[in-house]
Amino acid sequence: MSSAARSRMLSLLVSSACVAAATLVAPLRAGAAPLPLPRAQLEKDLGATPAAEPVTASLVLKVRNAALLEAFVALTQEPGPAYHKFLSVQQFTDLFAPSSSDISTITRYLRGFGITVSEVYADRLVIHATGTVDAFNKAFDVDLHEFTARGSRFRRPRRAPRVPVLLRDLLVSVGGFSTEAQYRPQSRRASALAATGLVTPPVVLPPEGAIATGVPGNYTVGDFANFYNVNPLYDAAIDGTGTTIGIVTLADFIPQDAYDYWTLIGLDVDQDRITQVHVDGGGVLSGPAGSGETSLDVEQAGGIAPGAKLIVYDAPNTDAGFLDLFYKAASDNLVDTLSVSWGSSELLYFTEIVGVDRRPELQAFHQAFLELAAQGISTFAAAGDNGAFDFNDAFNDPVDNVLTVLSPASDPAITAAGGTTLPVTLSAGPGTPKLVVSTEQAWGWDYIENYLVAVFGDAFEHAEFPGGAGGGVSSLWGVPWYQRGTPGIRTTEPDQRVVLEDPVAGPIDFLDLPAQFAGRNLPDVSANADPFSGYLVNSTTDGGLGGGSGGTSFVAPQFNGVTALVAQAVGGRIGLWNPMLYRFKRTLGARATPFVDITAGDNWFYAGAPGYDLGSGLGVLDVTRFALAVARESKHHGRD
Repeated sequence: MSSAARSRMLSLLVSSACVAAATLVAPLRAGAAPLPLPRAQLEKDLGATPAAEPVTASLVLKVRNAALLEAFVALTQEPGPAYHKFLSVQQFTDLFAPSSSDISTITRYLRGFGITVSEVYADRLVIHATGTVDAFNKAFDVDLHEFTARGSRFRRPRRAPRVPVLLRDLLVSVGGFSTEAQYRPQSRRASALAATGLVTPPVVLPPEGAIATGVPGNYTVGDFANFYNVNPLYDAAIDGTGTTIGIVTLADFIPQDAYDYWTLIGLDVDQDRITQVHVDGGGVLSGPAGSGETSLDVEQAGGIAPGAKLIVYDAPNTDAGFLDLFYKAASDNLVDTLSVSWGSSELLYFTEIVGVDRRPELQAFHQAFLELAAQGISTFAAAGDNGAFDFNDAFNDPVDNVLTVLSPASDPAITAAGGTTLPVTLSAGPGTPKLVVSTEQAWGWDYIENYLVAVFGDAFEHAEFPGGAGGGVSSLWGVPWYQRGTPGIRTTEPDQRVVLEDPVAGPIDFLDLPAQFAGRNLPDVSANADPFSGYLVNSTTDGGLGGGSGGTSFVAPQFNGVTALVAQAVGGRIGLWNPMLYRFKRTLGARATPFVDITAGDNWFYAGAPGYDLGSGLGVLDVTRFALAVARESKHHGRD
């Protein structure tokens, strides 16, 4: 980018910066002392980590001109001269990255403690540094200890890193100290309800010559194409050729599982299309719902766009591992679209809950998502599988039901993928009445619970809670500019609090969440996620080919694959979906709208309704209409 072009760009950004700023509210109440979650019942502190043990830390640097970066991302998605004019990594670093002298300042500080810089990412936003526990304890005052909990041993700092004054304007966060697994895959199985007697069909493969099965619980990417109007794109020879899909995951997988899945359902694909990138020592297979999660992500995204290449970025399930994945993908800048199906409850970023300030991590994630968007990479996150009550599955702690959402899906710079239930007929065996879902509805397993209570009695009351699609209002991120003025956007509900059951003192009102806070609403858009109307998955680590799988972990990679199709159709990357989605909702009439309203069902609290709702977002997508809408705008604004 020439200096004149850069000057014009900055001038345009300055004039628009007020439009796009994302706000992260402080989760610690004014004047409140940090109260650690009472983990003593769950874990044991084994004492200080040996001083000489080696540690590799990830230091995330602050972007320059953060408000201008927010404005740039907004401008790339608004009709006008910057529409879909994305940056290369070099252009991003020229405009927004810290300087080489900033890197040198940090390097000198670390060297003073005997800590060595081993890697600097191409975007100059991540530094990897290696030293001893003693060195990092002194450099950042973290006090690293060993813990055991729920059969696992891990390392964790007893206090948040303290960034010295010298580096305070340079660093967002310092990670790599915690090896505790904090993130969960967002997938569910119908077999989890086997004890209820609900009957699920045996595994069914597509008939010869077909890709779809048409059988709920055994759906394939071909069925997704049928339900959500993808086939006209395939008929026009649009299959993702020339694009690259990225998967971010916290478990390695067996690539042959994906190739076998595509072969089993009749898809002919390049047998060398998958590239694996192991970050921070990744490349480790994990048990159920770990490697299986990665398999389903690859199978779904790559099956919807069978002509696309795939890059799978995996890392250990640690604080630094998850962050580094996004920065690595952004620095490589090789993928056109990216999805993640892992997350953690937003409440686990409240200082009162975990005892340390984790806000820097959220800001670090946000920077990565902004960089991805500025470079035109569309990014998707699963909205969660615990309905409107995501915190209920966070630690299995005894807490009252509290409305919460999943991170990173709640970040304003990522597209939150929600879930529905497609029409399905179930029963609890011979002689029991049929349970009929006659229209696509917001996914919440209360429809199953109501049936079981009606058939078998009150013993099944609350038995299936809170299985369902994540959705609600963020208590941390303010409502983004693209959602303002959209009918159906809501604020946080009153009387939401974390109440802990102390065996001696009884209920303790531990944390009151803000009421009527104008927060980011999610999901943005949805698709089928209920395991009972779910999909086939092939995963060696999960027992091979099986049906009855679901979760919003399917929807995020499905939209990832859809993006590859649209990118091929319009001749280039399309960036962050969200501004386009809400603009299309406001401006396109019934004949052109890419959304099908979901007006039935609920996610245990928020019901499907006309327009935007927190059960299904803007509804489900008509993929061909979405592609046509993007193509019209792209042609009008200069992309042939």
